[in-house]
Amino acid sequence: MSNLAADGRQRVRAQAKWVRTSPRKARLVLDHIRGRSVPEARTILAFTSRAVATDIDKVLRSAVANAEANLGLDGDELLVEAAYADDGPMLKRWKPRARGRVNRIRKRTCHVTVVLVEQPEERAPRRRRAQAAPRRDKVATSAPQAAEPAEKGES
Repeated sequence: MSNLAADGRQRVRAQAKWVRTSPRKARLVLDHIRGRSVPEARTILAFTSRAVATDIDKVLRSAVANAEANLGLDGDELLVEAAYADDGPMLKRWKPRARGRVNRIRKRTCHVTVVLVEQPEERAPRRRRAQAAPRRDKVATSAPQAAEPAEKGES
């Protein structure tokens, strides 16, 4: 994997293999941190009540350590570009049941990968906030007009 992203920013990754949780459970937590800054992602993981959050936090800290040690980047200035959990090998166990039968127990594992990228120097403002300001002015100008007929009716 190349250290440069498509726009020329440095990219770093860390991976934890054979994490003893199902990939589905890991993906639920990874969806919360994808696209966020590293300090924000650490805060989210610290207050997530799922057990896999501690494993994901270890991977995130490892990726930040890789960025600081190998590339000389500041850990607080990184974004979580990608975070995903792939299926790992499945441990197959058997549970005895009544009348000589057996049920299969699948103990799933996953490989957790976190990819960090440098933040752009100037983040573009969101379009929603820029469009929301003129609408508030229209609402403010229309409110007194609605109040005027009520005043005339009362007099």
